[in-house]
Amino acid sequence: MAFLEPEPGKLRPLTTGGPAADRVADDRATGTPKALREDLVRLLGPHKVLHTVSDLVKYASDASPYRFVPQVVVIAESVEDVAAVLRYAHEHRREIVFRAAGTSLNGQAQGRDILVDVRRHWTGVEVLGDGTHTRIRPGTTVGRANIVLSRHGRLMGPDPASSSACTVGGVVANNASGMTAGVTRNSYRLLSSLTLVLPSGTVVDTAAPGADEALHRAEPELCRRLLALKAEIEADSALVARIRAKYELKNTSGYRLDAFLDGSTAVEILRGLMVASQGTLGFVAETVFRTVSLDRMTHTALLFFPDLPAAAAAVPLFNAAGARAVELMDGNTLRACASVDGVPADWADLPRETAALLVEFRAPDERAREAHRQAAADVLAKLTLVVPVASVTNHFVEDPATIRTYWHAREAFMTAVGKARPAGSTLITEDFAVPPSRLAEACEALAELQERHGFDAAVAGHAAHGNLHFLLAFDAARPDEVRRYAAFMDEFCAMVVHRFDGSLKAEHATGRNMTPFLELEWGPRATELMWRVKQTLDPAGVLAPGVVLNRDPAAHLLGLKSIPTIEAVADPCIECGFCEPVCPSRDLTTTPRQRIVLRREMMRQPSGSPVMDSLLGSYSYDAVDTCAGDSSCRTACPVGIDTGAMMKRFRHQRHSVREERYAARVAERFSLAESSLRTALGVADHLNDRFLGGVTSAVRKAVSPDLVPEWLPSVPSPASPRLPPTDRTTAAAVYYVACVNRIFAGPDGVEGPSLPEAVVEVSHRAGRPVWIPPDMSGSCCATIWHSKGYDAGNEIMANRIVERAWEWTDGGRLPLVVDASSCTLGIGREVKPYLTPENLHKHQALTVVDSIVWAAEELLPGLEVTERLESAVIHPTCSMRHLGDVEQLRAVAEFVARDVSEPVYADCCGFAGDRGLLHKELTEAATAHEAAEVTAGTFDAHLSANRTCEIGMEHVTGRPYHSALLALERATRPVGTTPRPGTTDTAA
Repeated sequence: MAFLEPEPGKLRPLTTGGPAADRVADDRATGTPKALREDLVRLLGPHKVLHTVSDLVKYASDASPYRFVPQVVVIAESVEDVAAVLRYAHEHRREIVFRAAGTSLNGQAQGRDILVDVRRHWTGVEVLGDGTHTRIRPGTTVGRANIVLSRHGRLMGPDPASSSACTVGGVVANNASGMTAGVTRNSYRLLSSLTLVLPSGTVVDTAAPGADEALHRAEPELCRRLLALKAEIEADSALVARIRAKYELKNTSGYRLDAFLDGSTAVEILRGLMVASQGTLGFVAETVFRTVSLDRMTHTALLFFPDLPAAAAAVPLFNAAGARAVELMDGNTLRACASVDGVPADWADLPRETAALLVEFRAPDERAREAHRQAAADVLAKLTLVVPVASVTNHFVEDPATIRTYWHAREAFMTAVGKARPAGSTLITEDFAVPPSRLAEACEALAELQERHGFDAAVAGHAAHGNLHFLLAFDAARPDEVRRYAAFMDEFCAMVVHRFDGSLKAEHATGRNMTPFLELEWGPRATELMWRVKQTLDPAGVLAPGVVLNRDPAAHLLGLKSIPTIEAVADPCIECGFCEPVCPSRDLTTTPRQRIVLRREMMRQPSGSPVMDSLLGSYSYDAVDTCAGDSSCRTACPVGIDTGAMMKRFRHQRHSVREERYAARVAERFSLAESSLRTALGVADHLNDRFLGGVTSAVRKAVSPDLVPEWLPSVPSPASPRLPPTDRTTAAAVYYVACVNRIFAGPDGVEGPSLPEAVVEVSHRAGRPVWIPPDMSGSCCATIWHSKGYDAGNEIMANRIVERAWEWTDGGRLPLVVDASSCTLGIGREVKPYLTPENLHKHQALTVVDSIVWAAEELLPGLEVTERLESAVIHPTCSMRHLGDVEQLRAVAEFVARDVSEPVYADCCGFAGDRGLLHKELTEAATAHEAAEVTAGTFDAHLSANRTCEIGMEHVTGRPYHSALLALERATRPVGTTPRPGTTDTAA
């Protein structure tokens, strides 16, 4: 045991809601059965097989109301891995479910046996030709794909609200569409080709020359049966007419029977069948899409109506006028969205009857946009709108920030309503489609049905396509509540089919919730054909049984998950998974959603159960230690859940009194700690990296791996203890040199002044001189203590920096410029909860400015480039995203370099102050994709705005990252001169 080892047992819940009926049973405490684990390890290797009970529980939940704990989780890295697991499943009569993002809403990403993760190693986008086509691997999120395509003026057609998190493979598997796709821009229409792995293990590239002949050789019986089904369907004219009519609406119920009408060969039929098959017919390993025009010019309005029928009546008018998107939100949705960042708080006061339409026109050029302006104005003149609160404008705008707010509110629909649900209730999300002309009637019928069954649901949807979404909350742990939900579903499905001849699943795919009602919608003839499709492609029933087809009339009521109450900061989570793509530890240990899922399982367990003990044993490292604490999850979560804050609370909870006392003592004597660290770095310059690694490893074992860093070769030399002299009397701002820049020098290989010297010089050069206070030593932004959960040390440092900043800035008269973005965030925001009332009052008077913002807004106007770089790549830090100044980093970079690149996967580096030194594997995992992008290119400069992040990026790329202000100083340096060392501080 290390001297200051955290105590995981302190994370044990004081009280639980268990034992819950759906808890993981005691006999699962050891995880995967030994024989299954050993088989798969022999087949794939140990690093591809996850088997602890913690591994299994964290994969047991997705964005749906269902929960099934798998027997084992396989991390597939290649098509060969997938084929091998499929062959194993056939030989041993096992079942397989594929899981990518886990954002599906009806349990498609859950299984009871072998769960195969096909997200982690399946990313990549290749733009083909002039961008009209793109090759995308299935683990790539739609959002990442669109970032790449947007550089070519193109986009994917499908645009679900979960685009930032959902993967392309999942979009194809569900035929998810979204706001503008309708029935013409979805995966079925735009998927040019795909590579798939059949349940037998056969790999098919539908675009390969001779693909059909190769399939006939490999799978002759499958081809024969597919072509026989095609002939049978085409011979039934009534069935053909029914199939064509069903797909005039958005429809993802069952298998795409129109694939038999649209495909002339077995391979073409397969291509169509794989869309919306939800992983039950094969695995989509690669896709090639036809792309659509980006149409950058938008004309957008959020219009408020007195009620739903009035809003619905306006939809066909905007459709006829050429609107690209017409999105409906009812009063419950609008009021719930008041909790979303950026949405006006007075939405919470909107009348219940109010409804809104989010209408957007998109154009490729100004001429087309002007036509849209006129068309929109003509429609507006015919409408009767309401202005129920002060924030409502009811007119079209073209300001990008306003438009982003509108769309952010719409896309947050599910999570915002989920946050408002009663504590402990399970959320059901359903979607259906009716003919657009009957949208108002469907809204009224749905409202009446909900009221009759005691539900107060929220309704939103893609009104242009007659597609409505609604959410219901009920307690899945109570049998009477489940019966109430079942009765509602019976009536709802009958209403959609018999009254509207609509689609029971418009874009979320059949899933577990709608399988019992598939025959109600399609009739026995078509449903029997779907069973034959499944038998043809997957005769052994290996893939996702029960997800699309199920003969159990109560299948939708099995596996409903309870939602135990946990810590308040995370309790509103509905497990949607929007947080996962930005989490630094997503490919190492756990994601924010999984941290919450594991905590909820602890709450289901009785105190002292073997499952509880096993979960606690893993949680300390998997959840708490390897959380970067950067709170990127909060920015990605539509309702701002900060799982990082919960992990920092858990770190504090694990601390002993001795640890807290030790951390407080370091804070009190931080000036000594600073000088000691510089001395240690100076000594390290003369020692071997291997030797230093051994020494730090031994000390970590003796003291604590969560307190003592390990040695990285990229750790820089010590900074000079002397800061450049400055003049207070002429200063336009106070310059706070962050402790990381007082301790660490810049990277090797980047010649020139230190960062403090560069900031002083370039500010003087721009006519905005700065002053460095002489008593800076021993001060800190408190982030080190805050991140580790050391409350006493945090309070000492937080109050010290505010007191000094108050004095330095003359009571807030001058701005405080901070040269590390994490420290800007720390001083500007994160210290506030730890301040005394007096210091909180002082803090309110301070203007804390990040050095990048200072440069972009105050210095660039007074500077002239004398030596421009050809290229630069930037790394926006997570702190910059919290502060909202990524654009300023880009502005500075574009000022000094002709070509500026921002990697598609530029997310938090996971270094998180010193966490990358404590757990270097976190940074290595967090930056793997970004590092691959950076090392694949050649750049004159690698720019960021936070020294520790720069150290982390240098560690993973081998490239010398440094502050953009160093590049700014060099680029604007007068020809033939060297940097000024500063002036004498006459006022100090």
